[in-house]
Amino acid sequence: MNHSYPVFTADAECQDCFKCVRHCPVKAIKIESGHASIIPELCIACGQCVEVCPAKAKKIRNDSGRVHQLLSSSVPVYVSLAPSWVNEFKGLPAQKMIAALKKLGFAGVSETAIGAQAVSDNLAKTLEHLENGIIISSACPVTVDLIRKYMPEFTECISPVLSPAQAHAKMLHEKLGENIKIVFIGPCIAKKNEADRNPDLISISMIFPRLREWFKTEGVNPWTVEVTEEDVFLLETAKEGALYPIEGGMNETIRAHKNCENIHFVSVSGIPALRQLLGGLRPSDVKEPVFIETLACIGGCVHGPATEHGSSGLLERLRIIRNSQIRENLSSKEITNIKTHYEKAPVPVESPSLQDIKQALRMVGKTRPQDELNCGGCGYDTCMNFARALISQKAEPGMCVSYMRNLAQKKSNAILRCIPAATVIVDRNLRLIECNRRFAELLGGDAMQIYEAAPGMPGAILQKLLPFWELFDEVLATKEELSKDMIMLNNRLLSLNIFNIDPGQVIGAMLFDITSTEFRRGQIAARAREVINKNLATVQDIACKLGEHMAETEILLRSIAEGYADPGVKELNHLSVEGTLPDAR
Repeated sequence: MNHSYPVFTADAECQDCFKCVRHCPVKAIKIESGHASIIPELCIACGQCVEVCPAKAKKIRNDSGRVHQLLSSSVPVYVSLAPSWVNEFKGLPAQKMIAALKKLGFAGVSETAIGAQAVSDNLAKTLEHLENGIIISSACPVTVDLIRKYMPEFTECISPVLSPAQAHAKMLHEKLGENIKIVFIGPCIAKKNEADRNPDLISISMIFPRLREWFKTEGVNPWTVEVTEEDVFLLETAKEGALYPIEGGMNETIRAHKNCENIHFVSVSGIPALRQLLGGLRPSDVKEPVFIETLACIGGCVHGPATEHGSSGLLERLRIIRNSQIRENLSSKEITNIKTHYEKAPVPVESPSLQDIKQALRMVGKTRPQDELNCGGCGYDTCMNFARALISQKAEPGMCVSYMRNLAQKKSNAILRCIPAATVIVDRNLRLIECNRRFAELLGGDAMQIYEAAPGMPGAILQKLLPFWELFDEVLATKEELSKDMIMLNNRLLSLNIFNIDPGQVIGAMLFDITSTEFRRGQIAARAREVINKNLATVQDIACKLGEHMAETEILLRSIAEGYADPGVKELNHLSVEGTLPDAR
């Protein structure tokens, strides 16, 4: 996780969906252990990954702490406010916005659109003498990086002037002092790169959402803040430069100079559109004078990755137009020197051998041309490009949807084959998704022939296979698992267990043939009962004989005792028995 770069991934929140890979126009994403991370040297900070991430795992670097630290110093800090602020704070008067920013501690506020006007003034002078070839605007830092890194042959075509934000910062330094600090506030993530590379001009770049959070934390309500006569934009109030945030706005400001009638103006927004515009073209192929206004965000900066998107594009465009007007006598205006030069920064292009690509494809089970589905599920438009990403260690085999599906199917088939019980999986319509051979054998009849012809019998109707299909229907309806013993099927006794896989949608069942088990159990029970009965009879017989023997013994002993006793003893015994024994005295 690289928190120093303007965009980074919170690994704990990444859900391994690879959506950022699919939408990244330059594939500056690396997948490692299932998590996506930004590759700074490849990234152009367009913010696409931030916008599309469903888990909000892609984060924009928070520079609020640095701004607070800057404000706590003794150096005055000024705001360069992007013209798209009128869409972020809809209906808010400019004076209130200025007053609210001063409440946060800023020394003053100026409009970035003034720098845009200086850019247009310089370009108008340049285009006035252009006879052929292309000049590409340098206003958007994303498209500038895209061209420098991925279309380096067009780098020399980038207009040799600073971006509006840098031009404005230079003007503020010239007017207010070299020691001041400037914080740019706008809708663009890439402006953070611009500030990081040019700290002498722009100290920090902040996005609109952070400003709104700051207002809330400090209890500053821009709509209710009190204003004074000093709450005005510094230097001057911007005019046509306020058109820059919308597609075609920059071209309108240049056309207004009246000396560029020979120029063919082209406006393009969106990285795919720019690539389509310049794809397959060499700068030398253009024999006419062309100026191309490029914006990375479709529709312009009003749709930047750090904007609210709270209303329709038309309304956003109209707000920008209403907040602008063309200056008079543009051709006589003094030109601010904001010249610069852009260097190529081509990204190294790896060229793996065909053998390496084939080996990488084999890693994901693609051994034949027909295996290459080019479905785009991994985020790459072709399987060949995915293989190149595997070779460069930007991707992992698990990103291939078809490979993972086939792998899961193979595992499922292996498990089903190894399970000794008859197993079946059905959908909510009671149609078979999968079954094993044991299930077909248990059904008997033509089931085995069907299984041989179509292993797993996908699509077969359960109602036609099992007489107790209602039990499956019951589990689908109640979503509660079910167990049943002693179910008869084809003269076999079964034990049935039905379980949920996707409750209400997909269920599975295991059927155990317990016929032989129950037969043996019955035999054992019958034998046990027989033994018990015999034991009872024996005990009863013993008890009977023992009773007879005891009676006979008692009679015999009495007769013996009586035979040997004298008459006196007999009388004594008799009295003792009767309880009338005489006194011994």
